Amino acid sequence: MTADSSITNALTSSAFQRFFASRIAYHFAMQIMTTAVGWQVWAVTHKASYLAWIGLAVFLPVLLLVVPAGLAADRYDRKLILGACMALEAVAAIGLLTFSILGAEAIWMVYFCLVLIGVASAFGNPASQSLLPNMLTPQQLAHGVSLNTMTWQSASVVGPALGGVLLLFGSVTTYGIALALMAAATTLVFAMGQVKQTHHENPDTGLGAVMAGFKFVLSEPIVLGAISLDMFAVLLGGAVALMPIYASDILHLGSVGNGLLRAAPGIGAIGVGLWLAKFGIKERAGWWMFIAIALTGAAITVFGFSTTAWLSILMLVLYGAFDMISVYVREILMQLWIPDHVRGRVNAVNNVFIGASNQLGEARAGFVAALIGAVPAVVIGGVGTVAVAALWSLMFPKLRNARSLSSKE
Repeated sequence: MTADSSITNALTSSAFQRFFASRIAYHFAMQIMTTAVGWQVWAVTHKASYLAWIGLAVFLPVLLLVVPAGLAADRYDRKLILGACMALEAVAAIGLLTFSILGAEAIWMVYFCLVLIGVASAFGNPASQSLLPNMLTPQQLAHGVSLNTMTWQSASVVGPALGGVLLLFGSVTTYGIALALMAAATTLVFAMGQVKQTHHENPDTGLGAVMAGFKFVLSEPIVLGAISLDMFAVLLGGAVALMPIYASDILHLGSVGNGLLRAAPGIGAIGVGLWLAKFGIKERAGWWMFIAIALTGAAITVFGFSTTAWLSILMLVLYGAFDMISVYVREILMQLWIPDHVRGRVNAVNNVFIGASNQLGEARAGFVAALIGAVPAVVIGGVGTVAVAALWSLMFPKLRNARSLSSKE
């Protein structure tokens, strides 16, 4: 390794090494649980609207707790917050395991566990996102973001496929393995050691403190444009909630096929992520992000129409590849432009937008599918994603013209 590469290598930080390992275990656990929950709810109810409520059960706590979650991440130890939230998600895994052991069909029990996961996500995600700049130098940040993003992309490949295979052995086995991974992730967080965190010299406890995250987002076009673009693009283009329908009724692939469909985006993302980790994006970062989001919409539109397994999987692979580019650019721009003393509150706001784009996107797909069918729900969303990319490129020229991912240019 050359001297220059050692300066930019995030893995030279021992705290980041443990954080990185923790995120791998955590994302694998969550992907396995998510795959199992979706398949289990569909098997019990066979109603698309019940799949929609999965996303809402996780998102609503994130929305309602955005203010205290952001304040907590700026006022208290982010590492301890993250560890406590992972412990709560382990409790939710125990609940899902118990539900399966009892052979219950009272789906409300599953939704209760999902609400616990939502509460943990509300506090844990802002703390996790805010930890990266505390552990890494500005030179290491791009590498750290690419590795951190690849943890959940890697889990997105293997996790759903593993979840689909584990379901062949029963939901008890599936949730039991997810619980073990979550316990390992929690332990690794507490083993990170002390992480330095910046606190504002004049900590306001009034309305100004509460609104600081929202105020910063609204005042900075780069941050507002990046957050809102992702939210609306994935809100329209998200089709994850409908994977059980495509796997069972359209492509006839079964539970293992459901896992493969959910894994396909991660395959594309990992390939692109490896390239980004080595080479990065040197110029015209904003343009790369807008083009990538438009291409995700095109890929998901073709997936919606497809009734051929290989074409559907290929489109999901391309979707993941293009999405990785947009996530990479957005996350680095966000960290570069946010001051550390409000980072938790801004990331809490971002967490709501991410939750809206993922969980509400799944809810939108589920409810629309219940009204007009799965195929129109996916196709309409894909076309809408392309339209959003075009519109946002006109509305946010500063974001479109962003060049560098190593400085505010």
